Amino acid sequence: MDRLAEGPALAVAAGAVVYTFSGQLADVDRGVYDELSLRVARHPSETDAYMVTRVLAYCLEYQDGIAFGDGISSDEPAVLVRDLTGRLTTWVEVGAPDAERLHFGSKLADRITVYTHRDPEKVMSAWAGKRIHEQEKITLQSFDPGFVDDVVAAIERRTTITLSVVEGQLYLDVNGVALSSAVHVHRLG
Repeated sequence: MDRLAEGPALAVAAGAVVYTFSGQLADVDRGVYDELSLRVARHPSETDAYMVTRVLAYCLEYQDGIAFGDGISSDEPAVLVRDLTGRLTTWVEVGAPDAERLHFGSKLADRITVYTHRDPEKVMSAWAGKRIHEQEKITLQSFDPGFVDDVVAAIERRTTITLSVVEGQLYLDVNGVALSSAVHVHRLG
């Protein structure tokens, strides 16, 4: 199934740069195999590392009903999944969202996860002692140090990717550059 993911009409902010990612996804761990074609608008206030993490989160959460959120200034997460009835089932944040945002998202979705390109210990310490609804169901996922920076160095405005996940290990070919990282899963509760 060839899918063009761009959110609701790829609303692009003034000054946004659009990147195209195309290629193959093979998530052996989840039994997900597909061809991807993603148009991703990088907002002027968004770093390349944040955008790459958002794309990785989309690929690692890929399933029917997945979409990018409306953007940085919206109430939606970076990536979300809705079922066939339109009900929000998965809320995916990127970076280091505050505890209040996690609390809000946890009330709306069955599952909530955060993908970060930052130090996971620092991200989690910012949430310590804060009120977060059902925090035991929230996961934080991170990559090996330097991995996201290496991906950023390999991307272009038009990027070809092949992403494979086998036993928690991510193998990524970006424009002919082979990279790999473990996907580290941290639990809040």
